Amino acid sequence: MSDPFTIAPGLDAEIARAAGLLRAARSAVALTGAGLSVESGIPPFRGPGGLWTKHGEPPLDGYQRFLRDPAKAWRERLNPTEGWARGLRETLDAARPNPGHLALAGLEQRGLLACVITQNIDDLHRQAGSRALLEIHGNHRWLRCIDCHRRFDPTGFAVDPERLPPLCPECGGWVKGDTVQFGEPIPPDVLRDCYRAVERADCMLLIGTSGTVYPAAEFPLEVLRAGGSLIEVNPYESELSPLATVSLRGPGGAVMERLLQHAAAAAEPGRAA
Repeated sequence: MSDPFTIAPGLDAEIARAAGLLRAARSAVALTGAGLSVESGIPPFRGPGGLWTKHGEPPLDGYQRFLRDPAKAWRERLNPTEGWARGLRETLDAARPNPGHLALAGLEQRGLLACVITQNIDDLHRQAGSRALLEIHGNHRWLRCIDCHRRFDPTGFAVDPERLPPLCPECGGWVKGDTVQFGEPIPPDVLRDCYRAVERADCMLLIGTSGTVYPAAEFPLEVLRAGGSLIEVNPYESELSPLATVSLRGPGGAVMERLLQHAAAAAEPGRAA
C-alpha cells in the first residue's frame, strides 16, 4: 500500500489559486482520464501491470464483429470467455469511486462545475454522484441502441438469452453494450454535447489524462483558444503542462479533495479551508 500523499504548502497555495479560477468561471468543465481511476484499483490498459498486458487486448475489429454476428457478441457479453473481457469485467466490478470522483460530484452539487466529460468507461463518476456526465467512450454497465442511441440502465432492461440481440423498445434497432469498441464511431449525441459544453466553458479541469487522444484532445485547446483557463491535475508532466494556467502535481484524489475544500471555504465566509 502506498504512503498517503502529503500536500506541501506550495502545492496547497496553487490549489487555492485553482479554486479561485473555478469560482470565477461562468462555466467550468472537467475532462477526466484513466489516471483518475488508477487510485480506484483500475490499472492502465498498457504497460507493466496493464490490463491488456496481463489479459490480452480486445480485437481491433470489435464493432465490425458485433455487426456481423450480434448474437455471438451478446453471448460473449453475458458469459465472457476471452481473457481480456473477463479481466476487464472483474477489475471494473471491483472498483469503487475514490476521493477525486467524489470531489467532482461535490463541485457539481455546489454549482461550480457544469459537467464532467470522461474518457473512462468504469461508471465511477456515476457511482460517485455526478449527474451532468458525458461518457465519451461509453459505460461498461449500460446498454445503447446503435440506431437511435438511446441508453438503458441494465437493471431495468430485460435481456432474453434466447432472443439475441435485444431490440430497442423505441426504434427496434439492435442494442449493444454502451462501451465504444474499436472500429466504432463515438455516438454523435455524446460528441455533440461535449462540443457544446466545451464551447460554453471558460475553465477546464484536466484530471488524470495527458489530453492527447482525439477527439478529447481538442477540448482543452478549444478552451484556451477562447481565452479560458486550464487547470491540470496530474502526478506527471504532460504535453499540455506548458499551456496550463495552473498545473497541480499530485494524485487526483488528494488534490481534488483539497480543491473542493478550498472552493467550499471561499463560498462560506469565515470557514477555513
